[in-house]
Amino acid sequence: MAQSVTPLLQNGEIENLKRFDVVTDDSDHYYLNLNLPKKNDGDCFTNGGSKVHKKIMQEWKILDQHLPEAILVRVYERRIDLLRAVIVGATGTPYHDGLFFFDIAFPSDYPSSPPQVYYRAFGLRLNPNLYANGRVCLSLLNTWSGKKNEKWNPSGSTILQLLISIQGLVLNEKPYYNEPGLGGWPGRAFLEKNSRAYNEDVFVLSCKTMLFLLRRPPKNFEGFVAEHFGKRGNAILGACKAYMDGRMRVGYHTDDGSSRKLATLKVSTKFKASMEGLYPELVVAFTKNGASLGNFVEQVEVKCETVSLDPSPKGIEKKTVSLEQPPKVIEKKKVGIWKKIIGNLTKILGLKTMPSLKRSASGVVQRNGEGDPVGF
Repeated sequence: MAQSVTPLLQNGEIENLKRFDVVTDDSDHYYLNLNLPKKNDGDCFTNGGSKVHKKIMQEWKILDQHLPEAILVRVYERRIDLLRAVIVGATGTPYHDGLFFFDIAFPSDYPSSPPQVYYRAFGLRLNPNLYANGRVCLSLLNTWSGKKNEKWNPSGSTILQLLISIQGLVLNEKPYYNEPGLGGWPGRAFLEKNSRAYNEDVFVLSCKTMLFLLRRPPKNFEGFVAEHFGKRGNAILGACKAYMDGRMRVGYHTDDGSSRKLATLKVSTKFKASMEGLYPELVVAFTKNGASLGNFVEQVEVKCETVSLDPSPKGIEKKTVSLEQPPKVIEKKKVGIWKKIIGNLTKILGLKTMPSLKRSASGVVQRNGEGDPVGF
């Protein structure tokens, strides 16, 4: 089963951050337009004497006192029917160091009916239980079949139970076996091969999710997202390199690289190609976010193709520019689409304009004929 404590939280680097807190800004919540209060009339969520209101206050108390280290929750002062939770991916799983956000809404007959849950998926499906459209398939939510004791129990089920179930049973070490019909067959050779391939896909999608979150962090978690990836960026890139090089199986990486180290493994072409494309993007995103990346930036090579209007093979010139610490600029392109790409890159890196570049006889990129390398 997945470990519940991540290195970031285990080391106490965000010990001052509240795991549970009441906030005011609910403007980006998925269920914002659900259960809207009635004008000039009380309802179960605004009436402090209602059974629903009292039950939700009990849920708040449970969350405030018993949340595990790798789960943070924000509830809303004016909308007690809504809450948002983030689960930090556990070590020993392909979700390690990732952040997974869930928007939750209490129904008007709570707890007779389970809460509604939406996973902020960004169109990516990185688990059999978490759909690309945000649907969460879980017996506890009555959105999936299961035994009676696995389904929502109005007299005993809680939001805390729900979050811990997602953390331990969904974001686990081998999510492939969450697929219907596979849970009873772990250990068989061909299934284990499929499971390892699935973990590779999961890690790629988790890295893509990181990029989406850095570009648009959920409200009330902006500081947490920035600090988490600022602290963990170095470890995430170390995992990317270890997995690409076949030094460790996906999910087995530790900060010092010593745990669960295996003989060199065969890395699928698909996984390596995906990670080679994502790695430079992660470096740029983590650097912009303020992460201290050490030698990882120096290892990045951004390969660009300079395309001319000449359709013949001679019209395509391939060049490679090393990205050093601090990051170095990518050469300005001559025409068309590459001009737009460079323009977008300058925006990502916070530049107003891209310097005019040329390459010296020795191959060093120069600005306006000067000999110094160009920096951001």
